[in-house]
Amino acid sequence: MTQQVEQGSTDQDRTDAALAQLAEFRDARSRAVVGPRGNLALVNTQWITGDPAVGQPVWGVPGLWAPLPAGVSGLALTAAASEGITVDGDVVDGSVLVAGLDAMQPSSIRFSDTLTGTVIAGEDGGYALRVWDAASEGIRDFGRIDAFPYDPDWVVEATFTPIPGRGEVSIAHLQDEGRTRQRALPGEITFTRDGIDYNLVAFEDGPSLLLVFADATNGVSTYSVGRFLRVSPEGDGTIRLDFNRAYLPPCAFSYNFNCPIAPAQNRLTIPIEAGERMVLATDGTPLHD
Repeated sequence: MTQQVEQGSTDQDRTDAALAQLAEFRDARSRAVVGPRGNLALVNTQWITGDPAVGQPVWGVPGLWAPLPAGVSGLALTAAASEGITVDGDVVDGSVLVAGLDAMQPSSIRFSDTLTGTVIAGEDGGYALRVWDAASEGIRDFGRIDAFPYDPDWVVEATFTPIPGRGEVSIAHLQDEGRTRQRALPGEITFTRDGIDYNLVAFEDGPSLLLVFADATNGVSTYSVGRFLRVSPEGDGTIRLDFNRAYLPPCAFSYNFNCPIAPAQNRLTIPIEAGERMVLATDGTPLHD
């Protein structure tokens, strides 16, 4: 459980508590990435765009998959009972609707003891099948998530300034071939480091804000694409950026994720030597560049 630091505690007490909380955070991360639906388990993401009357195969799993009419969540699956696919616990023998994760009741898909599936929605209205393997090569070869030691100097007290009427930021993704997606931008984050002012943006992502950033360590001592940090502004306009909790994006674990790339204002020229560095294999070499 997260430790609480009482009033009157010493700097050492606060450091000890921060170290314990960070160790808990990192342990949870290491467990999560090797789970049956963890980052290392994703072995395929395939968008289904074929002729609905014919369907298309998906690498690594049986069945034919086809898009549904616009406005209907999910995909159509056609398979024989001998192929052993179950949807919501029932063996598929013929054609069924497989509901996406955006549906009120997403479908549960199982191909074998280790292979499962989920259907995700794209921003353009299309759907893809994701295939998860609880015994993937990534899980088999995983050693650890390498990380910098805790550094209290990288716990930064910043200011959050809301944008009147809210704004938008254009975010590129690794596999989008230069196209960008618009994300809701509730405000800007500013802080000063060594006399230099920095102005960052974090977009809405679930209950918190997601800061996608790059820095001078990328491609040198950290994953080349960049890193993520979840942040939450306080009611008084302050926001804490604890870069010790910076973490690797899903695409650092599997090439089948399409991760956002840091926007221009979040590409820092200074090295942030805090947080996760890279994914290492059991032999100590990088699992991905």
